[in-house]
Amino acid sequence: MGLLVLNGGDEFNPGNDEQDRLLVAAAGSGPAYVVPTAAARQHPEAAVRTAQRWFAKLGLQVQPLNILSRSDANSQELAARAAEAGFLYLTGGDPGHVAGVLGGSAVWSAMVEAWRAGAPLAGSSAGAMALCEWSLVIAKWPRHGTRRPVPALNLVPAVAVLPHYDTFGHKWLVQDPPSGLFLVGPDERTAAVWDPATAAWTVAGAGKVTLIPPAGAARVFANRQVIEGLPPPLNS
Repeated sequence: MGLLVLNGGDEFNPGNDEQDRLLVAAAGSGPAYVVPTAAARQHPEAAVRTAQRWFAKLGLQVQPLNILSRSDANSQELAARAAEAGFLYLTGGDPGHVAGVLGGSAVWSAMVEAWRAGAPLAGSSAGAMALCEWSLVIAKWPRHGTRRPVPALNLVPAVAVLPHYDTFGHKWLVQDPPSGLFLVGPDERTAAVWDPATAAWTVAGAGKVTLIPPAGAARVFANRQVIEGLPPPLNS
């Protein structure tokens, strides 16, 4: 199993150095992919170029794995490429689109296979939201701050991400939350990092991570602190 990174947003910019250097150091021998599914409706090629420039500075050449539609997600050719990955990063964008495209698909199964074989897997903002059991989408337009949970990819059970927590995620209200829901709020340029070697989540990056358990008060964790109480990934 590889590293798993839930980044709060504003990815591929200074301030993300710590968590992204961890990812680069953990990258395997297979291809390094940036997956712009969340940006499919918002210039995915621009997200890829930004990622390529950023990771090149950190010593890693990344290439796109363009899973933009459901047909892409069930392509056996693209699934074969994903299964050989040594590094996978899901960009930000539309939180509902990622789970709808990838959920139950051949490519997602291959990505999980690569992660279980040791490739680091990261998501930022919408990408991080999709990696959890629940993604939070707009409940009623145009009230962006009222969110309803929808099933996501469920790599981290019982969890939903409040991205960009320091700028606007802390203002979100979750409508009809499922029983036992944990909310995790990483600040921008900040990540919750699961390391299988230590079997623990820790904070990396420029800010803090807030954990809101199903019962009890919110807890705030600073850089390099262990995020106690955040559920581990499945089969960890």
